[in-house]
Amino acid sequence: MSTPDTGRRRFVSGLAVAGLAASGCSPRDAVDRRALPHWDYTADVVVAGAGAAGICAAIEARAAGAEVLVLERLPKTGGSSAMSGGVCYLGGGTPLQKALGFEDSIEAMRDFMLAAGGLHPARDKIELYCENSLEHFDWLVAHGVKYAQKFTESKELPLDGSSLYFSGCELAAPWRDIARPAPRGHVPTTAGHTGGRTLMEALLPAAESAGAKTLLGASAERLVREDDGRIVGIVAQQGDKTIAVRARRGVVLACGGFIQNREMLKRYAPELYECSVPWANAGDMGIGIRMGMGVGAAAIRMNQGFAILPLYPPERTIHGIVVNRAAQRFLPEDSYYAYAGHETAYNQHGVAYLVTDADSSYDDGDFRMPLLAEAASIAGLEQAGGFAEGALHQTVDFYNRHAERSVDPLWHKHPKWVTPLAKPPFRLYDLSVRSAFCPAHTFGGLETTVRGQVLDVSGEVIPGLYAVGRTSAGMPSAPYIASGVSIGDCSFFGRQAGIHAARAEVAA
Repeated sequence: MSTPDTGRRRFVSGLAVAGLAASGCSPRDAVDRRALPHWDYTADVVVAGAGAAGICAAIEARAAGAEVLVLERLPKTGGSSAMSGGVCYLGGGTPLQKALGFEDSIEAMRDFMLAAGGLHPARDKIELYCENSLEHFDWLVAHGVKYAQKFTESKELPLDGSSLYFSGCELAAPWRDIARPAPRGHVPTTAGHTGGRTLMEALLPAAESAGAKTLLGASAERLVREDDGRIVGIVAQQGDKTIAVRARRGVVLACGGFIQNREMLKRYAPELYECSVPWANAGDMGIGIRMGMGVGAAAIRMNQGFAILPLYPPERTIHGIVVNRAAQRFLPEDSYYAYAGHETAYNQHGVAYLVTDADSSYDDGDFRMPLLAEAASIAGLEQAGGFAEGALHQTVDFYNRHAERSVDPLWHKHPKWVTPLAKPPFRLYDLSVRSAFCPAHTFGGLETTVRGQVLDVSGEVIPGLYAVGRTSAGMPSAPYIASGVSIGDCSFFGRQAGIHAARAEVAA
């Protein structure tokens, strides 16, 4: 039997190794509270991760009167949220929607979100989110996030400072007929693709002003568990120092997903492993998920995430057609580009092509989609692309005959994008997820309640433990339906976890 002293020595030496091994797939076993020689820091609520989810949890926990300490693995706060477009998916008639003349309802927003995602969506979370969408918009504004009263018809993240756009599949078939479309992509006022940085430049000072404390360069490594199973703290690595942080009321894991952990990605999400661009900051190593798994938490939907194939901009390329290896179309090209990525990565073995004519091609030198072939005829393009004889010709001929009337009877692409491919040169672009510019991110994570409480494999709450953002399996699913669902999930359910944790009983 180990003595307390030998137990402590093993604990410290074990962490020295763990701190160097952020990669890997194995669960991070918890530390027994009795093995800790002392606590280095104490707070009511300890948050691991300083992205949108963690910071929103910290703000609300402070508003509820809790003492809050945030641990951030990297030397800078903001997380992957600061790298994002900062879009928050909001609807039901927000002040911005109304000011710009758009009608929306909670029911339409809910119906779209439930229909457009994958099988068995997180209905309880989606319904709660939609019901509180207006309140969440007001909360973001109250905490310094600014939105311009400007709408853009562009399908891409606005570059002109607009703050409202159709950010997903709302106008594409079949979803436009399932729920009344409305623009719900709310983007902080900014120029270019820096909305995430702008969002965090509002939320981070709000957390600091509220009194939340932050330790930078402090990598959460293992949870601390009492004999009764309650989570009472975190052991972290800060430089060459191991620190123990006590959480009187709760630990909130907001450590991001696992897109940067190649070993973990290959095991759990092989389709995303194939994608060319892991899209998140360096901290998205799955550590929070593995810590949760180490105390018996259920990890669900681990294969899911987004794979984006940015067919647009320019939007003229939507007039082209996307085909698979059999030269068959398999989606409406005006779909949200994450839907195109999903269908390619998950359902076409990662391989697809874009066929264009002279009026629908990319600009010369566009790095995103490699040009495979160019020909004066579809027959020549078919041969150059290695398709079966007659296959591509048949697909384009069928498409063109109906496109003369701006009709797409097969996939119901919106008439504004349906025109014949008739003007040479014809071009074939490689949309394969390995070759094209294909950013990917994970959605799978720890199973939680609507208040962020982590559930074990039996469906029971693990006392003292919360997970939010991409450390949890929240609203986003595959296929990803719209930009802003992930940030909306992070910020809203981060708030719910912060409120609940702050009100939890103090651990003995």
